[in-house]
Amino acid sequence: MPKVVLITGGSRGIGRAVALLAARAGWSVGVNYRQDAHAADDVVAAIARAGGRAVALKGDVAVEADVVGMFDAGTSALGPLSAVVASAGVIAPVARLVDMTGDRMRRMFEVNVLGACLTAREAARRMSESSGGAGGSIVLISSAASRIGSPNTFVDYAASKGAIDTLTLGLAKELGPEGVRVNAIRPGLIETDIHLASGEPDRARTLGRSTPLGRPGTPDEVAEAVLWLMSEPASYVTGAILDVAGGR
Repeated sequence: MPKVVLITGGSRGIGRAVALLAARAGWSVGVNYRQDAHAADDVVAAIARAGGRAVALKGDVAVEADVVGMFDAGTSALGPLSAVVASAGVIAPVARLVDMTGDRMRRMFEVNVLGACLTAREAARRMSESSGGAGGSIVLISSAASRIGSPNTFVDYAASKGAIDTLTLGLAKELGPEGVRVNAIRPGLIETDIHLASGEPDRARTLGRSTPLGRPGTPDEVAEAVLWLMSEPASYVTGAILDVAGGR
């Protein structure tokens, strides 16, 4: 039976890189997106051209019904899940906390925290052995911001990613007996279009020069770490939070 992975935020950035790499490794891929159907269709088409199987799955991870619906559609089209990658996330323009609006912070936590919890919940419901699943792997995308704090830029984003670290640690213990491994990746300064939303599109390139490796990372480098955590060689790894941050 082919391995199936559902990737939230799979139409862009790190999620897109994970989708393409997973397909090359033989996984069937559910590509979740919220608005940009064209981008999701491009990922699905690229996978199909290479001989793989993929389906685009529309849904806002902050909306419970959307999350349930995308899981239902994904498993109906591709089969039972072996892995889920919670990559959907948002950022906002650079600001100090005193200048942030409640609406900004609410959306940040709805997508980055509630969205990850709903995604992980549905993954657990479908992969847990006690529910008839075959076990599997959940990989949550956190951020190096969770341990740096991102002062004077986006402490709300950093706080939301701190919640992902905690979710990883607790859920790994909760789901270990169910045959489900839970791990997280903390990317550092990665060259993706998420920086456009911060108002500093060159942020990764500019600050990346100050890392010990002297450059920003790429989505493909993060994807390689995600694929390893999903794979059988990582079968004894759970509750791990892996930094892919160039030493920052």
